[in-house]
Amino acid sequence: QVQLVESGGGLVQPGGSLRLSCAASGTIFSINYMGWYRQAPGKQRDLVALITSGGSTNYADSVKGRFTISRDNAKNTVYLQMNSLKPEDTAVYYCKTQLKPSVVAGLYNYWGQGTQVTVSS
Repeated sequence: QVQLVESGGGLVQPGGSLRLSCAASGTIFSINYMGWYRQAPGKQRDLVALITSGGSTNYADSVKGRFTISRDNAKNTVYLQMNSLKPEDTAVYYCKTQLKPSVVAGLYNYWGQGTQVTVSS
C-alpha cells in the first residue's frame, strides 16, 4: 500500500508564490517518476510538471519559466515551486507517482488526494 500526502495549497494573489509538497510512503522499492497534474472546473486533468528518478524534468508550456519541480529521493518527496502565479493557474493540483512496490513487481501509478490552489485578488 502506498500513500501520497500533499500540502501547500491555498489562496494567493496574482504574481504571488506557493510551494507544494508531496510525500510518498508505504511499500516502495523504487520510484520511476513523481509529478504534478492539475484540474480546473469543467476541464480535464493535465500534466504540470514531472521529474524522473534521474532528475530529468518535463513542464507544460504554460508554466515554463514560472514553476520549478524538484525532488528529495531520500524522502520520496516531490516539490513544486510556483512563482508569478496567474488566475489561470487556479485548479486542484494532484501529485502522481509511478513506482515499483517490490523488486519483482511491475510499475504502478498512485495519485494524491489533491490540493486546491486559488489565484485571485
